[in-house]
Amino acid sequence: MEPQSRPGQMLDGKVTGVVILGGAHGTLALARSLGVLNVPVWLVSTDTPLPGLSRHVRKKFDWPGPDDASAIPFLLDLAATHGLAGALLIPGGDGEVRLVSQSVHALQPAFKVMLPAWDQLKWMCEKPLLYRRATDLSVEIPPTYRFASTDEAYRAPIRFPVVLKPNMGGGPSELARAKVIRADDHAGFDPVFGSAALEIGIDNIVVQELIPGGGTQQFSYAALWHAGRPVAEFTARRARQYPVDFGYTSTFVEVVERPDAAQAARKLLASIDFEGLVEIEFKLDPRDGALRLLDVNPRPWSWFGLASAAGLDLGAMVWEIANGRAPAPPSPARLGTAWMYLVRDMVSAAILISRGKLGIGAYLRSFASVRAWATFAAGDPVPGLMDIPVTAWRVLTRRVLRLPSRSAESVAARNQPER
Repeated sequence: MEPQSRPGQMLDGKVTGVVILGGAHGTLALARSLGVLNVPVWLVSTDTPLPGLSRHVRKKFDWPGPDDASAIPFLLDLAATHGLAGALLIPGGDGEVRLVSQSVHALQPAFKVMLPAWDQLKWMCEKPLLYRRATDLSVEIPPTYRFASTDEAYRAPIRFPVVLKPNMGGGPSELARAKVIRADDHAGFDPVFGSAALEIGIDNIVVQELIPGGGTQQFSYAALWHAGRPVAEFTARRARQYPVDFGYTSTFVEVVERPDAAQAARKLLASIDFEGLVEIEFKLDPRDGALRLLDVNPRPWSWFGLASAAGLDLGAMVWEIANGRAPAPPSPARLGTAWMYLVRDMVSAAILISRGKLGIGAYLRSFASVRAWATFAAGDPVPGLMDIPVTAWRVLTRRVLRLPSRSAESVAARNQPER
């Protein structure tokens, strides 16, 4: 008789499933990429339910979340109880990235992890460290302010407008939920900075000059790295975003050539011997023509689906590497291929059209290049159909009514093994 394995366990050294922690549209795209290969995919999340509605996700588990003290014991118990031991563990959100990277050694007996340990990865995730490393490597960054106290910040001769960002994404704070807050003068800056300082501490707030211009000046490097080098990589332009001046999320992204972004990204990633999926954001400063580093996302990003649409199936490549196989050398990404988040892009386009920065004809023509959508897929329609009602419900409950999240006890109760 042939040896049998439970779902998620290794058989002859092969990983037989993937567990994705958190995330939204990038997680959905990754699940689809793996699902079409018949790879078993499980989702553990307290984030948007959309990825869990995909037919490619075998089961969704609720959990206390990456900031809960019981997160690691929960995952280890999940692996043992539900037969997921040996699965590849991929964090899909910022908080999940920190948790997995900080707990690599605790998780590795139960899961396979393709992510550097925190002593390496923190140089990409914690913005003060990231900007220090970038400066050492001669990678340009936006002018950035550091303050020792709120009084110093209130008196500082800041060159407005500025943006306030958390040291690292994820977490329940107001600044983390907003991701970026703009301030045009001290009247707008002081209360936001003071509130954030009380909530998360001054050292966890990043204040930067806002680089002029919208999404058309924002570029990204997207890649899969293994053994200290890129397995596949491409660059893209965030042609439209929401909000239109500094994006909370991308709404229309297209593949472009940007060698300077790739060169800067390779310097950063090689400096920590990076491993895994990554997207690095830059913005072109029209004042001096410098391409400045904004952020690093070592996880599936919102427009992750653009990769496979452009001919680079990063999800399939991750799966090959996890199982010890070398992916076939990829062809260059197809230039001009685009991804769209339709609902939000319509809002962004309407604002740009009203400002005279986008013509109706140009907007309609942009649809011709779209080969990937944030939620819609012909062979997996439910997430696309549920996108609008789910988004409306989340906005109502979390931002308008501010209802409390479910307790860890009720989450654990729902995840008891099936009998």
